[in-house]
This record gives sequence, C-alpha cells and structure tokens, in this order.
Amino acid sequence: MKKVFVLDTNVLLHDPTALFRFEENDVVLPITLIEELDRFKKDSADTGRNARHVSRTLDELRQQGSLVQGIPLPQGGHLKVALCHRDTLEQLPAELEGDKGDNAILAVAMEYRQHHALPVVLVSKDTNLRIKADALGLVAEDYETDKVNIDDLYTGALEVVVGADTISQLFSGGGLHLDQPLYPNQALTLIDEVNPAHTALAFVRGKHHTIEPLAKLPHAGVSRVQPRNREQRFAFELLLQDDISLVTLMGKAGTGKTLLAIAAGVQKVADERLYSRLLIARPIVPLGRDIGYLPGDLTEKLNPWMQPLYDNFDLIFGTQDMRGKPDHWRRGHEEMMDQGLLQIEPLTYIRGRSIPQQFLIVDEAQNLTPHEVKTILTRAGEGTKIVLTGDPDQIDNPYVDAASNGLTYVAERFKPETIAGHITLYKGERSELAERSAMLL
Repeated sequence: MKKVFVLDTNVLLHDPTALFRFEENDVVLPITLIEELDRFKKDSADTGRNARHVSRTLDELRQQGSLVQGIPLPQGGHLKVALCHRDTLEQLPAELEGDKGDNAILAVAMEYRQHHALPVVLVSKDTNLRIKADALGLVAEDYETDKVNIDDLYTGALEVVVGADTISQLFSGGGLHLDQPLYPNQALTLIDEVNPAHTALAFVRGKHHTIEPLAKLPHAGVSRVQPRNREQRFAFELLLQDDISLVTLMGKAGTGKTLLAIAAGVQKVADERLYSRLLIARPIVPLGRDIGYLPGDLTEKLNPWMQPLYDNFDLIFGTQDMRGKPDHWRRGHEEMMDQGLLQIEPLTYIRGRSIPQQFLIVDEAQNLTPHEVKTILTRAGEGTKIVLTGDPDQIDNPYVDAASNGLTYVAERFKPETIAGHITLYKGERSELAERSAMLL
C-alpha cells in the first residue's frame, strides 16, 4: 500500500538524496525542516554540504510547481512541503509544547494521520524523536535505505569441508572449482572431511571463481610484519594483490587492521615502487570531550590525532625509542615524508581531490557515513588502491551506528565485485591485556 513518509531533518543531512529513495510513496517535508537546513548551510563539514545540496535540489523542484501542492517524483510519488498549523501544535501534550523543531515535525505527522487515508510514517535518525512519536501513537522508523543487517554482515571468509583429494588438487597448480556459491576474492579454509586437522588456506580469484592457494609472503614478512593468525594472513593476501582496488578490514581493537594496512602500503610504495605515495587519512572525531583548539601549525595541530598512525610506523621501522639518538636522527615515517613517499592528513582535505597512483588508507572508517565514503571512493584516480579500516563497535560519530556506517555499507555492497575484497579480523594480537579487555568490557 502507498504510504506517506514525513522526514526529519537529520535524514537529509545524513543522505541528501533521500528525497528520491522512497519509491512510489509520498514524501512530506515539514516547513521547520527548511528552517533547520538554513541553520546548517554555513557549516563547513559534511552536514553543511548536505544541507546546501538539499536546498539546491528543492529549489530545482520548485521550478516545476508548488511545493505545498506537491511535485511529482521520478518514482511515482509526490514531494510536499507541509506547514505546521498552530492548532495542531497545541494538541501535543504539555511536555511537548513550544516551538522546538522536533515538536513541529511531530505535529505535521499527526495532522497527516488525521486528515489522510494513507498510512503515515515518521522517518528519523533521532532515537528520542522516534520514541516520542511512538508515545503519540505514530508509526516511526529509522532511515533504513543504507543500513545493512549487522548480524549477517559479510565476513569475507568461509570454511568449506572437502575431500582430501580436493586439497591435493588445490596445490597441483591447475586451479580448483567448488560447486557452491562463492564471492570474488573470498578467503577459504578447506577442511578435510576425514581428518579435520588437515586444512588448507585458499582464495577465490577473479570473476571465474577459480580457487588457488595463497601467494607466498616475503621470508622477512611484509615490512617486517608477520601475520599472527589466519585472518591476518587473509588480510595480507587482499592488501598485496594489485588487481584488488578496494579492501575493507574490520575488527575489534588490537586485531592489527591499521598495522597490516600500513605495512602493506610501505611495502608497495617504498620497496616495490608500484604506487607514487602512501596517503593515510582519518576522520577527526574525538573520543570523549574534545580538548578544543590546538596551537601551532597544521602539523602540530594534527599530531595528537595522528599519533596512533605514528605508533604503527614506529613498530614497523623499530623506532619506538629515541633515547640516545643524535639530533639529526629521523623516525621512519618522517624519513618517508621527507622523500615524498608518505602523506598523513585529516579526511577533511580529501574532498575535491583526484588521487591517482596512490595507496590510500582511510583509518577509523566506521565514523563515516555511506555518503562520505562514496565521496572518498570517487576520489580514486587511475591505479589507486583504497583500504578502509575500522571497528563498527567503536563509533564516535553520533549520526551513524554499527549498521549504517560507511565501512559496513561498503563491505556489504562491494562483496560481489571482482575489484574488492573484505576480511573481518577476530583475534586481538596487541597484548593479552588488550585482548581480554576487548572481550570482557
């Protein structure tokens, strides 16, 4: 049945194309939403850009007729801007009185429910607004278009029970095919049906789904980093394959996501020279209360935010201890920066750039919205490889959650693509304390 969807402002700030995502149903924008967009439009962050995008879209649609009467949408529904009448606002409970934007949105939804035969649904990413709507008897939903089912999220790896002859055939050099659905670049653990201790690690190569053994790693490891478990070995396979342009790595704290990505990037940039530069970016989202403005130039301002990356470089280059070193001695990442092989910057400066022939790592990608990740991926020029790392359970961005952040969205949407690969890491390798903390707390 056709429905009427009343949108909250945060839906459009999250996805500026949401107006066209409700198929043949009608979309209603309370007039207070336009006011709130106006307050956000000068913001330099993505919320400001999204607000300006929505305003331009509405202005273009306005040329087709009256927004109050309704503008036809491409999918068959209509878009309307609804006024909030004072008598409807006065019907709200005393606790919800006033000119607060959320209350005006609730009033519009109630008015549509009273005067229209179609089912009315309030769509908001604000949990408290959905709770208030439910208390008023309104149907309220989260914006689900870019959400994934976190319980069934693609892990990138699969265990398959096979015969011993199948494992032998894997290493015969002719390639192997299994009669079951598999995704490109999926990691496999083949288990002997008779002797479960007899296993083999393999990968699904390309669009033809040929199963082959893992490529051999350098004897000294990848930038002196050796994989410590099966998932880390799978991650290196994705990171070192040059025909895989997009890699997503998920895992709890201490599983080695960032370290593996940086180690592979250093190998490809500094040793093999396959990319012109290793570019690392991370969103500036603080854990807990922010410390405010920082003094100094751009490098000094970024040091507190980028210190986790510097720690990984120190581990790779063995430069953790600077005691007793001469004044001219440089840390590993500083040497690479001096040579123009490494650039570390906040994600803010990625927008608008074209990034060709670079190894790009986006750390803490779980704090990005799907729209922000799309912006990053569309920056990739010819020959660029992008690696997204993050932990969906450690989100500091209030506008996304484990099911709606850009990292999980990309991992799920790109799983059938031959140019992409994904691995979820489970075992913490930072320390016994870090592993137990991640498990128990």
